[in-house]
Amino acid sequence: MEGREFDYVIVGGGVAGCILANRLSADPALRVLLIEAGGKDSSPLITAPGGLLPIMLSGAHAWRYMSAPQQHLDGRMLYLPRGKVLGGGSSINGMAYDRGFHSDYDRWAQAGNRGWSFADVLPYFRKLETYAPAQNAWHGTDGPIQVTRANQDHPFARAFVAAGAQAGYPLTDDLNGKIRDGFGAVDLTVARGRRCSAASAYLRPALRRPNLTVLTQAHSRRVIFDGTRATGVVFRQQGKDRLATAAREVILSAGAINTPQLLMLSGVGPAAHLAEHGIAPVHDLPGVGQGLQDHLAAHVKYRSTKPWSMLRYLNPLRGALAMAQYLALRTGPLADPGMSVACMVRSDPALDEPDIKMLLVSALFAQNGRRMEPMHGFYAHINVARPQSRGSVTLASADPDVPPLIDQNYNATEGDRRVMREGVRIARRIFAQAAFDEMRGEELAPGPSVQTDEQIDAHIRAHAEADYHSTSTARMGSDPLAVVDAALRVHGLKGLRVVDASVMPHLPGGNTAIPVAMIAEKAADLLLGKETP
Repeated sequence: MEGREFDYVIVGGGVAGCILANRLSADPALRVLLIEAGGKDSSPLITAPGGLLPIMLSGAHAWRYMSAPQQHLDGRMLYLPRGKVLGGGSSINGMAYDRGFHSDYDRWAQAGNRGWSFADVLPYFRKLETYAPAQNAWHGTDGPIQVTRANQDHPFARAFVAAGAQAGYPLTDDLNGKIRDGFGAVDLTVARGRRCSAASAYLRPALRRPNLTVLTQAHSRRVIFDGTRATGVVFRQQGKDRLATAAREVILSAGAINTPQLLMLSGVGPAAHLAEHGIAPVHDLPGVGQGLQDHLAAHVKYRSTKPWSMLRYLNPLRGALAMAQYLALRTGPLADPGMSVACMVRSDPALDEPDIKMLLVSALFAQNGRRMEPMHGFYAHINVARPQSRGSVTLASADPDVPPLIDQNYNATEGDRRVMREGVRIARRIFAQAAFDEMRGEELAPGPSVQTDEQIDAHIRAHAEADYHSTSTARMGSDPLAVVDAALRVHGLKGLRVVDASVMPHLPGGNTAIPVAMIAEKAADLLLGKETP
């Protein structure tokens, strides 16, 4: 790379990095470099939606981080995989297409971030998608990301939706549409039996452009500054440190864990904390790494009296037949991630909006997907949609190869504990409906003996798991702890921008991959000086 200069150097080939690489390199006058620490997304397990299971079980293509001991979860350390492959999380996640609530983005704008209300960002959600389930004002028809409706024919899925109606909840034909309320089908970033990741949708079509360079297995070490202007990035590839220089901007898209780590390694962050690790400050920015949010997941699990769960596909014969069906027709269990229905409900009927998200899982996983129990069953995967608890990402070392300290501070507020507790009770009420009578076995978790507030809280402390939706560690705003402005430029510096989940002022009430895609689409227009579509 020595001697080569680029206009834009993008650090991180995840969702945001792939989108930026595509949109910026569409201008042939711009020289764009994308640096990714992981490898290529060539594994067939990434392509096949049903390959999610072995990816989850193995932890392949991921930074295999662990959290700090969680004070409010009995001191447990939780597994926190982050995408380490082209496409980032979109190459290894559950493929849920989920925007969150309209009000999430209105709150961003109300916090002083002009241009980020739902009305402002809806055009970018529409721009990024080709939405097959419905054609209406809420969805796009010609974007790179293909969105389809999950198959709801599984008996567990049919029972879950029917049980919701029996319990008095509304049904919805679009959880990403006008009203985010009730029981309905999950939308997926899947088309024609293939995962539609940011790498396949955005990066692959741009790879032949002569003005785009993509490097894999290249671990960024630090941003280089000339005074207060970012001028390049030092990265390590094949054991050698190399320098990539940026004539216009360095863009950090390494995610809510790695972006704040890289900022601090580069001398941008809380000066006292940097001094602890012998790092000379370039710019004292106290909010770097602060405000970390993530969804915590609790589970209500039942044994099934019917052999209908995903466990059946671990049988070697069934597995071989499923592989043959997928290779020949792109259909069958390997064409489906196995999560097809969800609901948004209220912990208190007086609330204006739901505050609990619940997803039905058609198997009995343990360790949040890393192990499958040897019995048939199903469970509700429960989130506090918009948690109050906030944590931090801090340096453990000035060595870039040492993972940072990640402390989500899960379950820290009584508000979060109350909503999660009610989520457990609501899940039990749903599974108690007549729709599940044919298949419902005994309750495995929390278990029939766990009934009081104190008992449910104790179970959650002992068993809840991370949901891999980290955000807000370089958040957008104008207050003393804000890291970037509404144009995503790092406060107090020039030529440096952050475009990933770090910039979210708070965690949206849903999954994060599609909101990050929206942020990247909007950031590309900001960089190119284009008007909102």
